[in-house]
Amino acid sequence: MTLKILRAAGLLATALAAAGCSTTERPSVQTLAYQQPQAPKPDPRIARMYGAEEDNGWHIPAVDPAGMKPRNIRQVVDYRTDQPPGTIVVDPHAKFLYLVMENGKAMRYGVGVGKAGMEFTGTGTIARKAAWPHWTPTPDMIEREPEKYGGELRHGMDGGIRNPLGARALYLYKNGRDTLFRIHGTNQEWSIGHAVSSGCIRMLNQDVIDLNRRVPAGTKVVVVGMDQTTAGTNNGEPTS
Repeated sequence: MTLKILRAAGLLATALAAAGCSTTERPSVQTLAYQQPQAPKPDPRIARMYGAEEDNGWHIPAVDPAGMKPRNIRQVVDYRTDQPPGTIVVDPHAKFLYLVMENGKAMRYGVGVGKAGMEFTGTGTIARKAAWPHWTPTPDMIEREPEKYGGELRHGMDGGIRNPLGARALYLYKNGRDTLFRIHGTNQEWSIGHAVSSGCIRMLNQDVIDLNRRVPAGTKVVVVGMDQTTAGTNNGEPTS
C-alpha cells in the first residue's frame, strides 16, 4: 500500500512539473498602433505672404501651400552682381527674378518664364506700371495660335482675376520702344518655376504686387543669358 502511495505521489509530481512548462492562458501580445505618416507642415511664410487678399475690388485667392515649392517663396538671398541696388535681374534659366539690394543681398521671387526661343534677353527699362491692366495678344501670338487668339480674344480682355496679366504689369521698353515683354501676375500657380509663357515673366499675384510696390517707373531690368545664370551655383541662395 505504501509503495502504491509513493508511486502515485511521484506521478502527481511529474504531472505538476510538466504543467509548469505550459500554460492554458493566451500569451500576451503587444499591440503596436499603426501611425499614418505625417504630411510635412506647410511653411508658415506661405500663409503670411500668400494669403487671400482684396485688391482694387478684386479677390485674389490664397496660394495652395501644397503646390508651392520652398525655392519659389519670396525671400532675401545672398546675391553677387555688378548691378546697382534697385536693379531687377531676371534669370530665366534659374527661373528667378532678383531685386538687387544693398550689401550683397537681393529679394528673390520664383517666376514662370518664356518657352525656348521666346524669351527676351538684354537690358531695358520699366516705362510704365499698371494695376489690373487690359491685355491684348501680340501679333506673333495670333499668328502662332490663330484658333486660340484669332477670334474675340484678338481684341483683348479687360483687367480682372481671369486676365492673363493678373494684378499688375510692368512694361519693359528698350531705346524708347515697347519690347512687348512684361513682368506680370498670373492666376496659374502651377506655371511658377516652369517655361510655359509666350515670352513674358509670370509672378504670383501676391509677388507682383509686392514687386510693384518696391520699384518705380524707370527701373532698370536686366534679363541674363546662360553665361550669367545662377542655375547650378551657390549664388542667389537663401541668406543665413
